[in-house]
Amino acid sequence: MLANAFDYVREHQSPIHSLTIIRNGYVVVDAYFWPFQKGQFHDVASVTKSVTSTLAGIAIGRHQLELHQPLTSVFGPQGIANLDDRKKRVTIEHLLTMTSGLDCDASQGEITLSRMRQSSDWSRFMLDLPMRDEPGSHFEYCSGGMHLLSAAITKATGQSAFDFARRELFGPLGINHAAWPADGHGVSYGWGDLHLEPLDMAKLGYLWLNDGRWEGRQLVPKEWMRAAVRPQAQPQGSDEKYGYGLWLQPDRKPSLFEANGRGGQRISVSPEKNIVVVFTGGEFEPGDIGTFILAALKSDQPLPENPSAAARLAAAVGDAATPPPPISFMPPLARTVSGKRYALSENPLGLKSLMLTFAGTETAQLQFELKSRNEPSRPIGLDGTPRVSSDGNFGLPVAVGGRWESSNTFVFDYNEVGNINAFRFRLTFSGNDVDVDLSERSRVIQSMRVHGTTVSQVTTGQAH
Repeated sequence: MLANAFDYVREHQSPIHSLTIIRNGYVVVDAYFWPFQKGQFHDVASVTKSVTSTLAGIAIGRHQLELHQPLTSVFGPQGIANLDDRKKRVTIEHLLTMTSGLDCDASQGEITLSRMRQSSDWSRFMLDLPMRDEPGSHFEYCSGGMHLLSAAITKATGQSAFDFARRELFGPLGINHAAWPADGHGVSYGWGDLHLEPLDMAKLGYLWLNDGRWEGRQLVPKEWMRAAVRPQAQPQGSDEKYGYGLWLQPDRKPSLFEANGRGGQRISVSPEKNIVVVFTGGEFEPGDIGTFILAALKSDQPLPENPSAAARLAAAVGDAATPPPPISFMPPLARTVSGKRYALSENPLGLKSLMLTFAGTETAQLQFELKSRNEPSRPIGLDGTPRVSSDGNFGLPVAVGGRWESSNTFVFDYNEVGNINAFRFRLTFSGNDVDVDLSERSRVIQSMRVHGTTVSQVTTGQAH
């Protein structure tokens, strides 16, 4: 049944990056889908919120924070804007349950988060927001609130959430390969951008499954962990409930709770089935694969050996990590546009120019110029197999593959893989101009058209 899931991924070209299944403490599947590879870490997106919440639980267990402690007690009331009686009642628990009542708006692509990131002091920006609701009365998805929780951890422990995690959580779990950026004041991003390996994500799920206990050591207080997976808030219009930084589905059969991030990042835990499932991906629906996993749960007792099925699953795991076979096509226009640098109109990615160099039918070279930096030249696979370069954001690989869609239109996919984002560029050439239709699979930007005009011509390395 699990092998059928791999058939589904291949047939539907699902952009899943990894699948890890732990049942009864054993690794059942640990699979990686090319070009994502074992040993690389992955942006876990809003799964980060669940890690920040877990760290708050550890700090509470160490009496460095208190669950019902007002934020004015953590940060001090001096200088906080819009400080009324309601804001004085906002506590650590309200941040954990996203019921702070702060005027935090998740619409328009999380507009409050965007404004916070444009401010000079992100924690102060969140503290200064006016109140919209009575604390505890209304759930509002609020990434900035989780950043404020990270700041509270820093205030209480004297170190960033990342450093606190390395000492109290990641270290004991044997998580040694991680990255977690911080704001200009040293506060780890409380809402996202933590990077972990899938097996290490599974360790977190296994810790949550076992009431915060790992190898005989209680890392997270048992009672706090149990409260974290009980309904604490009800998102409006949703069948799901919310605990402390975790999404709950208590009415499902089997019931589960999970850490959930954009693009398909999941740590799903079902205590009834003693199972932890980890997904990473670049905007796919984990539920499509979950259907096969549920069907594979045949028994709570040992099943007879099935060597042929086990061999089929092993082969599927191996095939998933293998690049696809090559294909190629090259129109005459490739010679004309090769080596031309096109200056681009204003765009949200900050792309100033791009240049394509076609030196054959199997690969091309792509050169971006950004407002903030110059990207290194990257190979583009033209034969159906994206080419992987290793120097992307956070040191993670970037896979770029392209094809000529028609005699004057070239399409390439710029896939940041472990960093989730996957951009598609459709370039339509006309004389000295190019129109670029740009989209992103997980919708971090809206689809748009950008115009470009030739500014220079490189005469070496062109197609012949």
